[in-house]
Amino acid sequence: MTSTQTEADTSSSMSKSSSIISNKEQLQTQFATLQTLSRTNPILDWPTRKSQLDTLERLLSKNKDKLTQAINADFGQRSEGETKFAELFSSFTSISHAKKHGESWMKTRKAPISAVYLPARNEIEPQPLGVVGIMVPWNYPLYLAIGPMIDVLTAGNRVMVKMSEAAPQFAQAFAEAVSQHFSADMVSVVVGDVDIAVAFSQLPFDHLIYTGSTEVGKKVMAAAAPNLTPVTLELGGKSPVIVLEDTNLESTVNRIMTGKTLNAGQTCIAPDYVLIDRKHHAQFVALAKQWMRKHYPNITTNEDYTHIIDNSQFNRVRKYLDQIPEENIHHTTDVQPDIDSRLMPPVIITEPGADSELMQNEIFAPVLPLIHYGELDEAITFINERPRPLALYVFGNSDEDIKRVRSYTVSGGVCVNEIVLHALQHELPFGGVGHSGMGAYHGKTGFERFSHMKPVLVQPKVNAMNLLQPPYGFIFNKFMSMFIK
Repeated sequence: MTSTQTEADTSSSMSKSSSIISNKEQLQTQFATLQTLSRTNPILDWPTRKSQLDTLERLLSKNKDKLTQAINADFGQRSEGETKFAELFSSFTSISHAKKHGESWMKTRKAPISAVYLPARNEIEPQPLGVVGIMVPWNYPLYLAIGPMIDVLTAGNRVMVKMSEAAPQFAQAFAEAVSQHFSADMVSVVVGDVDIAVAFSQLPFDHLIYTGSTEVGKKVMAAAAPNLTPVTLELGGKSPVIVLEDTNLESTVNRIMTGKTLNAGQTCIAPDYVLIDRKHHAQFVALAKQWMRKHYPNITTNEDYTHIIDNSQFNRVRKYLDQIPEENIHHTTDVQPDIDSRLMPPVIITEPGADSELMQNEIFAPVLPLIHYGELDEAITFINERPRPLALYVFGNSDEDIKRVRSYTVSGGVCVNEIVLHALQHELPFGGVGHSGMGAYHGKTGFERFSHMKPVLVQPKVNAMNLLQPPYGFIFNKFMSMFIK
């Protein structure tokens, strides 16, 4: 096996089944193969890495319609526009960014050195980790497979990808597309149920990235622990919005509703609840209804509006709503939720109980609670009394208040007068903190996440280090006295 991989459609040695894994025996065998290759044939040069990114780009280009249709089939209805923006556009631009900068990222870097140790020099040498495992969720199954793959391949690793069993049609379509473009010695896709996912998380990867719920994230971390496998956990939680008193409410509602209806709220960084003065509740609801009429007319037949992924998720959210008094539920349309099509129109909830399931769990649906606060410090305290969120959004014009929110809260990321878009910035790390995750990736941060940034000290033949050897005498003690106070 040479370091340069060839596409399956031009290689007679490639078979379709070799890169699609569907049982535990295949899983173990394929991992052992990739692990051996990563130790004996590490991918060190840029042309090989770039060729993998080129292949990934061709895969997307040739299969974009097929993959879009598969996502739509899993959801029952998934907005094609949302798939183009949130999955295809994001993937293509991420690949372009990696191809533009990857060669410079992988170069050995000079690092400062104290004058005490001159003429030695310090360097940091990025090296591939080896084999990286990626566990993909169902809500954005394309981008959350491709996004990590871009960083992993740019860093020179081999990769195994476990697709979500909750999006089976996409999983199969993606696995077939990968098998037609990548050698199994480079990329393998794993399909199957929860048992396969558990076995996947127990493999001794050189790094494992999981995107999904906090509760499952804990299990993944526990499964990885016996092997001391480093993990990146991209979880979720309840991402709050603080609406300051001086905000333009119409503009603010526009951005919040955009973020909340994207993928029908099935987004890890969707605004989960809004902290706002009670006197604005009625106007907020009115503006939300107006916004829905403008952006999603005829929601029952509107192909721009995404449906809930499955009955289990639909019933979970309906259970949350069953606990809320009817007078606190404000429908933004005249259409009721429909279990048969899994259509769930957005609703606004005013003043839900802090102990309600709606406020205890990540909503992951087009349901938006409004929580009253008086002074800004009340809103900050409300957030800080809860697990640290993956994202935090603040809307307003007061630089002082915005700075206070940024300084006195901790979250994975922040948007000021915007929603969600921080996650699409290639130059910003993306990740959680505490219950919302650990570790970050995207762009250069992702390259470094999936590389070993090896520290190297290079000592010239002529140096003064022999003066610091025993027997310790006058020169040694004089030198030490300069630093020991």
